[in-house]
Amino acid sequence: MHAPGRFRARRFGLPLLAAALAVAAVCAVAVLRPWGATEPVAPAAVAEGSVPAPAAAAPAPLVVADGARVLVFGDSWVYGSAATVPTLGFAYLLADRLGVETLVDGVRGSGYLKPGIDGPSYGERIAALDPALDPDVILVEGSINDRRLYPDGYRDAVTAAWDALQARYPDADIVILGPAPQVLPVEDATRSIDEDLSDLAAARGWWYISPIAEDWITEANYLGVIDTGPIGRDHPSTDGHAYLAERVAAAIERMERQPAVVADAPHEGGAAVP
Repeated sequence: MHAPGRFRARRFGLPLLAAALAVAAVCAVAVLRPWGATEPVAPAAVAEGSVPAPAAAAPAPLVVADGARVLVFGDSWVYGSAATVPTLGFAYLLADRLGVETLVDGVRGSGYLKPGIDGPSYGERIAALDPALDPDVILVEGSINDRRLYPDGYRDAVTAAWDALQARYPDADIVILGPAPQVLPVEDATRSIDEDLSDLAAARGWWYISPIAEDWITEANYLGVIDTGPIGRDHPSTDGHAYLAERVAAAIERMERQPAVVADAPHEGGAAVP
């Protein structure tokens, strides 16, 4: 368990912010559905007479030391949209929850294919990242923003962005956080994006977290997590961001404790897997 409250989160490119992170982390998690650790997915059975596809190498247990620098990169959910203030977004709350320093780089509306409101698409943003950031871990989130442009060029855009990120920070461990549903039922394109990202991460031996496969947002807790009003516009509320921080942190802590078991079939819930 990491000691909470020892490190500060900061928005990428701005001075370190002394964010009051613990307040939101304690606030709303109690009103939402509890969650627990889940077991790795076992390999799927292979049909008799068939030749099993080669399995990707399982990633090693993740090492996130106290005080590690964690770059959280993504879209409006990383930015902290719909939280009372952006610094109560889940990316900032991870600093206190994991005992690390988070470097937050969230651009509203951005995706692998789609330029954002405050900046370009993921690939262009990665190309502009400062090599001196030198993060120990990189968490790449999203994005549902690509769902209207998907699938044309999607896998190529993801591959190019990830290649560039790995080249820029070759010593960092990279974790991919798939899109979470902003509406229910989950849109078909969002579900397909999740599956593509899972496949591409597995091919690299990277950890992958799927909020969709793990049912983070369901009919039972949807209104407690998502602000559907004119201000929130289907983004996580302040309480929702606190809940997401807990879910992401729990997934990362499981990666520290155990290696993944790579399945030969699409992942259907359970622990975060590559």
